[in-house]
Amino acid sequence: MFLDNFKQELNAKGEVYLRIKVRPAMGKSEFTEIITDENGETVKINIGAPPVKGKANQELVKFLAKEFAVSRENVKIISGSQSRVKLVKVLI
Repeated sequence: MFLDNFKQELNAKGEVYLRIKVRPAMGKSEFTEIITDENGETVKINIGAPPVKGKANQELVKFLAKEFAVSRENVKIISGSQSRVKLVKVLI
C-alpha cells in the first residue's frame, strides 16, 4: 500500500531510491506516511530498534528488504547513516 509506486519503479528500473525519515526506538517497525515537499516524496518509518551502534540502521535495512522482497545486501544506505533523514537505494 505505502510502497506500491516505489515497488513498481523497482520492478521497471531494477533500482529505486527512497528518501526516508526514521523515528528510531518506536517499539514496532512500520510505515507511517509519505509526505511530499520541495525535495520530493519522503517516506516516514518508525523503527523498533534504538539508534545505538547502528542497530536502527540494521533494522531499517532488514525492514525494507522484507517489504521489497529483496535480500538485505540489495538495500544500501547511501547517505544519512548518522541522521534521521536517509537516502536509501534498493536493487532487485
